[in-house]
Amino acid sequence: MEEMLLELEQKCAVCAACELHTGRTKSVFGVGNPRSPLMFVGEGPGEQEDLKGQPFVGRAGQLLDKFLNAIELDRTGCYIANIVKCRPPKNRDPLPEEQEQCIAFLREQFRLIRPKMVVCLGRIAAQRLISPDFKVTLRHGEWILRGESLFMGTFHPASLLRNPRQKPDAFADFIKIREKLRELTVNS
Repeated sequence: MEEMLLELEQKCAVCAACELHTGRTKSVFGVGNPRSPLMFVGEGPGEQEDLKGQPFVGRAGQLLDKFLNAIELDRTGCYIANIVKCRPPKNRDPLPEEQEQCIAFLREQFRLIRPKMVVCLGRIAAQRLISPDFKVTLRHGEWILRGESLFMGTFHPASLLRNPRQKPDAFADFIKIREKLRELTVNS
């Protein structure tokens, strides 16, 4: 599986399917443990991610790491990816056509990794992977079975930096993630 992920990552690094590739420094494929039952999916890379080629390494990533640590996890205990693999200009939301061009990479990551739990970080990821009308403020922390995987939408760490009053709700979601992960581990 790791070899196939590496091949996919190499294809992603030279992808020119949409205009986002023209502004990238590095494609941002994914990071973490592909054998973990837990996958986090964000919308797309920001400036720091584009420079380093890894998801969630800027300020939002530092907050994500704090939430992971609070539930006794780190990046080796999950896999982290994004909908689009190249940074949208000025960190704007990825356009639907950009998402459409890039979603095949994420689908193949899913196929290879086969996560049991997928946590969508933010509205864009939740609307793309759970439901087009998903509202994070109303439905965060709710587990939804899709195929053989459980999906949850929660607040994007960058949103929490702008709206710190939502941190307690996000933390409660992470507690649910820890509980579900333990439940799945015990039942495996």
